[in-house]
Amino acid sequence: MTDLLARARGCYTSVLHDVMRAMGLRNFTLPPRIRPLDPAGVLAGPAFTVEGRIDETAGAHETLLAWTGLLSRARPGHVWTAQPHDRTVAQMGELSAETLHRKGVLGCVIDGGLRDANFILRLGFPCWGSFHTPRDVVGMWLPTGTDVPIQIDDVRIEPGDWLHGDRDGMVRIPAARVAEVIEQGETAMATESLVRKAILAGMDPQEAYLRHGKF
Repeated sequence: MTDLLARARGCYTSVLHDVMRAMGLRNFTLPPRIRPLDPAGVLAGPAFTVEGRIDETAGAHETLLAWTGLLSRARPGHVWTAQPHDRTVAQMGELSAETLHRKGVLGCVIDGGLRDANFILRLGFPCWGSFHTPRDVVGMWLPTGTDVPIQIDDVRIEPGDWLHGDRDGMVRIPAARVAEVIEQGETAMATESLVRKAILAGMDPQEAYLRHGKF
């Protein structure tokens, strides 16, 4: 998987999007509200999925016990991928990011909140989220499942599906087709380089498209 990860990081999200569209796949682009803390970075890898809910009847100890247990189950070499079903608290902050980073987790993607953003940026742990807030999970939020299918808008993410994101956004790649998508992405990037070279040499854009079949 190490080689595949390296090759994936060499691809950009827009070309992988185009490859999957040409394959006839649908509902694989995460909503634009989910953005990276560091837009210059690339995050790619298989998903360790997390789901949860708000429970304001839960006590501080109960929520922290559940949260630390959740961190303990996180898988090295995976992307923490969460649907918290919440728009009020942060599901990722400094200590949690430090913990996951030390465990070898590749990064996190949350359809929810982040906090301690400056600390996480200095750590260099890739985090994606849909909003920022200083509020945390204590006495507010409980996990309900791990390694379960989760839904982010129209994108269904199965455990082990790959996520790939950069400044343009993020896509989900079905686990069974990761190698195929990356291989076709590399081929498409090589073709785009030929089109770019032709355009820079003064070729008409339509002629470049007709010659190489891509634009």
